[in-house]
Amino acid sequence: MSALGELSTLGRNKPPGQGKTKKRDNLAGYLFLTPWLLGLFVITIGPMLASLYLAFTDYNLIQAPEWIGLENFTRMLSDQRLHNSLQVTFTYVFVSVPLQLAVALLLAVVLDRGVRGMAFYRSIFYLPSLLGSSVAIAILWKQVFGTEGLLNQVLQPLGFDGKGWISDPSTALGTLVVLNVWTFGAPMVIFLAGLRQIPAMYYEAASVDGASAFRRFRSITLPLLTPIIFFNLVLQIIHAFQSFTQAFVVSGGTGGPSDSTMFYTLYLYDRGFGNFDMGYASAMAWFLLVIIGVFTAINFIASKYWVFYDD
Repeated sequence: MSALGELSTLGRNKPPGQGKTKKRDNLAGYLFLTPWLLGLFVITIGPMLASLYLAFTDYNLIQAPEWIGLENFTRMLSDQRLHNSLQVTFTYVFVSVPLQLAVALLLAVVLDRGVRGMAFYRSIFYLPSLLGSSVAIAILWKQVFGTEGLLNQVLQPLGFDGKGWISDPSTALGTLVVLNVWTFGAPMVIFLAGLRQIPAMYYEAASVDGASAFRRFRSITLPLLTPIIFFNLVLQIIHAFQSFTQAFVVSGGTGGPSDSTMFYTLYLYDRGFGNFDMGYASAMAWFLLVIIGVFTAINFIASKYWVFYDD
């Protein structure tokens, strides 16, 4: 038998028991995956499919769902309160996300300069991201910007007349924007990690050429950090579209005053659990998914023109 034939024979003749061991390993792997698979199908995929079906029905939680086709989606065209909630949500997203990323990047640049006790400051700055979406912080925010809140107590000695910032339709949304900007910790930590990956030799070469600090930031830091900026931008836009707790607590679940804090998610909750119009609420949920998907796709398409990678 040739050497090639012997090698072929050895390849086909597996050691005794190897097949059984492989099957046991596979079985053990599937057993460990079972809780996750159950959660995926029972908690995620199952409810998603159910809500997709309910989006085409008239369902009030009491009577059986009644198929009505696209009627829930056509209702959205004439729902003025839904249009207002979209306007409020878009304003919130387009104002708060850029401001949040700007503050996060600024503080990341400052911390990257080697501040003493940086680990402590990094932890402190990250805390708002952990607490910002909590009910407790939303209640605290309501107290700070209330008529007798901390902000007015600071402004009164300076000669400014305080007001109810949350009860005024012209400033209520602004308080929620400030709250979202305050939760800059997560993107800041990601920016800081990106800054640590930029080679110092680029800055040294630019300094030798006489480049100012601003010029080094604009010509070196920003271009090399664009993948991190893009990553944070996509995540924060998705997160902003899903904001709910802050508006619910601050407005008492009404979206007031005058629907000035009526986020899309809050209106969805009101239709589903306030009016028991689950079919319409399900249709709104899928429409929100489409909106987030469109904005994410636009970001990925536009990234070809402003995001720079090493390759």
